[in-house]
Amino acid sequence: MEGFKLYNHKTIANLISGREGETRFGDELSFIRDFNELEDSKSRYVLFGIPEDIGIRGNSGKPGASKAWDACLKSLLNIQANQYTNPESVLLLGEIDCKELMSKAANFDREDPNYFVKLGELASKLDVIVSDVVARIISAGKIAIIVGGGHNNAYGNIKGAFKALAKPVNILNIDAHTDLRKTDYRHSGNGFSFARKENILGKYRVFGLHQNYTPDYIFKEIIQSPNDHFRLFEHLTLKSSESIIKAFREELDFTAQEDFGLELDCDAIKDFPSSAQSPTGFPINMVRNFIKIASEEKNIRYLHICEAAPQENQNFDTGKALSYFITDFINPA
Repeated sequence: MEGFKLYNHKTIANLISGREGETRFGDELSFIRDFNELEDSKSRYVLFGIPEDIGIRGNSGKPGASKAWDACLKSLLNIQANQYTNPESVLLLGEIDCKELMSKAANFDREDPNYFVKLGELASKLDVIVSDVVARIISAGKIAIIVGGGHNNAYGNIKGAFKALAKPVNILNIDAHTDLRKTDYRHSGNGFSFARKENILGKYRVFGLHQNYTPDYIFKEIIQSPNDHFRLFEHLTLKSSESIIKAFREELDFTAQEDFGLELDCDAIKDFPSSAQSPTGFPINMVRNFIKIASEEKNIRYLHICEAAPQENQNFDTGKALSYFITDFINPA
């Protein structure tokens, strides 16, 4: 497929640090030589990365999410392969080749009055590739695991699921933001707006929304919509962990009645290095519980982890955190 880099064992060999008597997660992963082999694969999950932050730049966010995929791989490939981690259930597909698009984005002049429009055009080109890959995975009867990249890629995920399923897909989004901004040009803040506009988004739920960073017009639009709903993080902060999990299950029960995708924006996690890092949010272990609970649903079609932005000289192992999310998803509680 044009615009996609398929991986094989040689691609990742230099990233795996072996130790005598032990088997690493990366040693047990499967690969394909062509997208036509997807359907014949015995793996249940198909993992791929989107190393870009074009949509984030277009939304005036902090770049750095382009590094998340590499950070994730370096950690995930080196965890232990054992009876609990289940690497044989994962096909490592590869990554969307974002180098040319990222190079163009980096060379745009920020003083250009069309700067954001040009970034939006690049994001739209990325949408086409993302939607094609996700469509191929879901059509093959597999569950996609997508590591971004910005939340602009939610649109490509939804479009791909729509093409595979021939119907709108429901979304449960763990996020500090709605990403329902205006559809003037494509960026990380309006993936769901575009999906809603094109009638490819079914029921949409935002869990953990931050009231301080949500425009009033979006609140009004959600309240008036029969298919959209939110739970404010501020309404959950004083509740017990059990009550928060109960609230998450309620949102999940509503979206998981039909085919759905789980979106995780790392902005929702307290102190997580991301494009809009926040001192408040869900604890990481609670988010791990959310992922495990959602992964048990028979109608789940994909997990998208986005907006993680690894930072140098920061006392937080972003790659390790992302690898925990992935193993939580492929090993339900």
